Amino acid sequence: MSEIKIGRLVIGIAQTNCYFIYKEGSNECVFVDPADQGATIFEKLKANGLSVSGIVLTHAHFDHIWGAQELRAKSGAKIYAWEEEEDLCSDSILNESDWAGRACTIKPNVYLKDGDEIEIAGIRLKLLGTPGHTKGSCCYYIEEAGILISGDTLFAESVGRTDFHTGSMSTLVRSIKEKLLVLPDDTRVYPGHGPSTTIGYEKENNPFIQ
Repeated sequence: MSEIKIGRLVIGIAQTNCYFIYKEGSNECVFVDPADQGATIFEKLKANGLSVSGIVLTHAHFDHIWGAQELRAKSGAKIYAWEEEEDLCSDSILNESDWAGRACTIKPNVYLKDGDEIEIAGIRLKLLGTPGHTKGSCCYYIEEAGILISGDTLFAESVGRTDFHTGSMSTLVRSIKEKLLVLPDDTRVYPGHGPSTTIGYEKENNPFIQ
C-alpha cells in the first residue's frame, strides 16, 4: 500500500495552513481549505506534478474559502463541506468575508453528513462534525495514515476562537472531547493555523480542554 503524504502551503492574510494530501507515487491529491489565490495554488501543485482531484472545506470562514472557487474552476475538482455549514457558505456576513473587505460565498458540489466517508485520490477521509468554531466546523480523519485535519477546531495547545457568528466555546470543547480526544494518542493533528501536534500531546497540555 502506498504511503500517504501531506504537504502544506501557508496562504493569505491569516496565514492559513492549506494542505494537499496524496499517495506516494500518485499525481492526484486532495486539497484542504484553499485560503486564497486559487490559480496560484493550482500552478504550484502542477509544477510539482500534482493535480487536484477534490477540495474539502473544514469550515467556511473567508480565510479558508477565498481561493476555493478559482481552484475549482482551474482543476475541475468538486468541493465538499459539512451540511451544517451551508448557511456560512452562502452568506458573506456570516462567513466574515464581508467584514474582511472581500465578500465571498461558495456553493459546494457535495454536502456531507457527520460520519460520512469519501474517497478522493485513493485516500479515504471520514468527516467528523465538530461544531463550535462555527456551527458547521468539521475535521477530516484519515485512519490508515493516523492523520487528523482539524481546521480551526483544535490547535497546538489552543482551540479555535468562538466570538464569530455561530461560534460557541462550550460546544467547541464538547466537540473536541467527544470526537477528537477519543482518537489514538499518536494521531497527528494538522490544524488550520500554526504547527502540527498530536492527540496525546493535546490531552496532556492543552489548557482549554482539561
